[in-house]
This record gives sequence, structure tokens and C-alpha cells, in this order.
Amino acid sequence: MNALNFNKTVLISFPLVIIAIIIYTFITQPKKPTQIDISLLKGNIDNGKNVFLASGCNSCHTSDGSNNKYLLSGGQKFITNFGTFVAPNISTSREHGIGSWSFSDFYNSIKFGQSPSGKHYFPAYPYNSYQHMHDEDIYDLWTFWKTLPSDETPSQIHDLFFPFNFRRNIGIWKTFFMKDNYFDQKLDRSTYLVEALGHCAECHTPRNYIGSLKKSEWMRGGINPSGKGKIPSIHPSDLKWTKDEIVEYLSSGFTPDYDMVGGKMASVVENISQLSDLDRELIADYLLRLE
Repeated sequence: MNALNFNKTVLISFPLVIIAIIIYTFITQPKKPTQIDISLLKGNIDNGKNVFLASGCNSCHTSDGSNNKYLLSGGQKFITNFGTFVAPNISTSREHGIGSWSFSDFYNSIKFGQSPSGKHYFPAYPYNSYQHMHDEDIYDLWTFWKTLPSDETPSQIHDLFFPFNFRRNIGIWKTFFMKDNYFDQKLDRSTYLVEALGHCAECHTPRNYIGSLKKSEWMRGGINPSGKGKIPSIHPSDLKWTKDEIVEYLSSGFTPDYDMVGGKMASVVENISQLSDLDRELIADYLLRLE
């Protein structure tokens, strides 16, 4: 390449690079923190506990082997194609947990997957489902959260592969895949329990090569976040359970074949078993109406 052609290439490429940088910066820019008017929110601890149980916060954020499901010290590891995620300490510790957060920090974390310092959280944290949570429920959850114990265990660093370890890139992922629509458009409490609070699809739906849920295979099973085996399909064409059998499983952990729930699902069932009978029936209704 002679000097003239080289100069032409530089002149053409330079503006394109600048434009690409501007677009990248715009797309990956974290949202401006949302300030919530809490003057009309009362903070119901009992409902906050129900939201905590339905959302399964302790299923990922208690340490392996812990007998205290309210001690959110973190430490569980989740093996993926992008590397290993480690659940952080989200206890009320001011130094190692989220005890120094404001409600606005908590809200933006759940709704937008964003830290108080304005950094993107990786979508291993199921904020893509939690974004549907009602403001009242988030505030009730926050009210309950502040009653939980503190733990001084430092959070561990994720072990991710390049370029997936670069948080700024998550802004691109959010632009394409963090949509505020439900899969099931009935928008009733059944949908809310399963898709928003329970975030069941996050484990029970397979993902594509960049970690987005394959909606064409909704609830058809996925890779086990422990790195071993698979999460089973709970789609009615595969599960073949009756409503009563689903409700019984969510109440006692017993399958129709008299097997017992195990693995990570044991914690999920323990939580759901403390919800109302109606809520368990509504979860079953949602699963059975899938097509």
C-alpha cells in the first residue's frame, strides 16, 4: 500500500472509528439512577417476607451448607459458558453487604441491574425477571430486608472469560435482551408469581450463545447452574403432571412418583411451601396453560 492509499484509508477509517466509539458509549452507558417517591409506600414486613420467599433470594445468596436461610453471605458458585459467577454477600453488613445502600440503590439494582456506583450487574442476577416487580413489593421487600442479619464475609470475585468480564459490555446485552414485556400476556398474578418474582424461566428455559433466554423453548429445561446435569422441562407437554400434583410438589417436595425434591430446587420448594395455598395453585395454573 502506497502512502496515498494509506492516507485515504486513515481518512475514511478515522471517522468510522469515532462514530463506533460514540455509539458504543451511548449503548453501554448505565441509566441515570431513578429516585422513587416513597411517601405513599408504607412498608409491609409480612408482605416483604412473602416477596423474599417467592423471589428465592436465599436460594442463591446463602452459603453452601448454611442452616440460616436469612443469612445472605453469598459464596455459591454458578458455572456457565462465560465463566464462573459467585453470588455476592447481600446481607445487611455495611462493609461487605448492602447495609449502606439507600432504597433507591436497592430499587435500581432490582429494576435495572445496576449498582449504586452506576455499574452494570451481570445478568446471572435475574434482574431481567425482577424488573417486572411492583414498586410496592420492592419497598416491602426492602422493609423486610433491613430486619435480616449481617454477615462480614467478603464477596468473592467472578471468574469470567474475556470479553464477558467487562461490565460495560453488559449495556449492549441489556439493549437487545432486557425487554419489559412478559412472555405470558395475561398479566395476572399467576404470571407475576412465575415470571417476575419466581423468575422460573431463568433456570428452566435454555439460553442462546450470548445468554439470552430462548423464548421458543420457554420452560423446556436448561443447563444446571451448578455445572452438573440439566434443569428439567416444566412445560406441560413434558411434565404431564396434574394441577394437584404440581401443588403437592410445591407444598411438600414430593413428586407423583414419591420421589423427593433435591438440589437447588429443594430451597425453592421450601420457600414456596410457605406461600399461600392460592399462590401455589396460581403457579400451577400458569404452567398448565403454557402452549
